[in-house]
Amino acid sequence: MVIVTVGSSYPLCYDCQKHELVGKVKDPKMKKMFDIPEEYYKNSLFLRSIKINYLKFGKLTDKQIEFFKKATENMKNERSADPGTNT
Repeated sequence: MVIVTVGSSYPLCYDCQKHELVGKVKDPKMKKMFDIPEEYYKNSLFLRSIKINYLKFGKLTDKQIEFFKKATENMKNERSADPGTNT
C-alpha cells in the first residue's frame, strides 16, 4: 500500500525504489545529510527522490538541500511529538 497525495504524479512504493537508494556517497556533508532513519525514506517519496537524484547526478541544488533538511526536520518533530514513538 502506498500513500498518494495530490502532488504525486504517480505512486512509487519504497520497495520499488529501494535498489535506487543504494549507492556510495563520498561527500562527507552529503553522507551526513542522507544518514537519516530508513523510516523517513519509507514514508516520503520526496526524500527518496532527492537521494536518488544525488546518486544519479552527484550533486544537488541549494534549494534541494534546503528542502531535504526541512522535510527531515519536520519528520523528526512529528516523530517526537507522537506519544507512540520511542525517541
